[in-house]
Amino acid sequence: MKSNSTTANPYWKRITSHLTFYVLMAILIGVALGYFYPATALKTEKIGIYFIDLIKLFIYPIIFLTIVTGISSMGDLKKVGRIGIKALIYFEVVTTIALTIGIIVALVIQPGKINKAGLQIQDASKYTKQTNSSFNWLHFFQSNLILQVLFAAIIIGILLNYSKYRITVVHFLNKISHYVFILLKYVMYLAPLGAFAGMAFTIGKFGLKTLVPLGKLMACVYLTMIIFVFLILGSIMKYYKQSIWKYLKYIKEELLLVLGTSSSEAALPSVMLKLEKMGCHKSVVGLVVPTGYSFNLDGTSIYLSMATIFIAQLYNVPLSLSELLMLLLILMLTSKGAAAVTGGGFIVLTSTLTALHKIPVEGLAFLLGVDKFMSEARAITNLIGNGVATIVIAKSEKEFIE
Repeated sequence: MKSNSTTANPYWKRITSHLTFYVLMAILIGVALGYFYPATALKTEKIGIYFIDLIKLFIYPIIFLTIVTGISSMGDLKKVGRIGIKALIYFEVVTTIALTIGIIVALVIQPGKINKAGLQIQDASKYTKQTNSSFNWLHFFQSNLILQVLFAAIIIGILLNYSKYRITVVHFLNKISHYVFILLKYVMYLAPLGAFAGMAFTIGKFGLKTLVPLGKLMACVYLTMIIFVFLILGSIMKYYKQSIWKYLKYIKEELLLVLGTSSSEAALPSVMLKLEKMGCHKSVVGLVVPTGYSFNLDGTSIYLSMATIFIAQLYNVPLSLSELLMLLLILMLTSKGAAAVTGGGFIVLTSTLTALHKIPVEGLAFLLGVDKFMSEARAITNLIGNGVATIVIAKSEKEFIE
């Protein structure tokens, strides 16, 4: 009896010493509370919002400090420009693949071939009123604070390279960065609370029963995300002699946090830190990750293409090959704006449907009930995709320490 307890205890102690365990437990408790006591679960909404807002406070200083110190220490400004261009080309290629896979899987499985009479109709007017058929790059930049901080940091980092005070300033910024990450470490101890509140509110508000009518669409979306992560991103990682499985295991805490909160931003600061620890140069992390949150939304791209095809199938609207290609081209442009505003995915969908002039915009009303349950898949895929992009760019630039 004594030997059993001594062999079991170290194993249990190892499990309970990781934040992952507590985040997972919090998610499960949140699901239970939302299912059995929905009225109580709805009261947890503000806790989840406060946690994400608290994490967001770290995003901008971390992006700024990482980029400024990274570029200042890099020395070769041509390399900075090359990394930026290479990242944008990579983003466009991979997101186009994601959009294409979404369209193909939706055409094959046909999630919209169901009876829409039994579906719950939600009010989509708040999204349809915010859109127009054209994509405005100025508005996209103005509403995207991450990009603004990114560009400001790049300019300051470049200017510092020509300053005689460069070493002193960089040393000071490195010190601030060190304390910011220490503070972030303590804030992350609240992650289980944020994950619990986010999951409890979602289940309490929307209920698991809402998943049944659109279960085919949800299964289709999750299946496509899995195919994309392991087949496409896994192949890219393998080419650069990295394992997608090992990487996912490495960021498991962040993945669970995103699952609980439905927000990839909640994990952005800690993922940047982990990518640096993994071996990616801080200038690459600083440039690729924030830019990726605006231009490399793999999960969102898959969802947008599948949702558009779903609505077309729901209303029995046939799409020719030329119309499918037009859909792909429109989404390649409009999908870049999905991260700029709250509800961006629906606003982008409305823009896309409006531009096509064929698929009924009111079809969005059928998606609102289950969108929250699919947002986790989008956010997790976006997070994984940006991490893989950073590793790929770092490896290709020989800025990765094995």
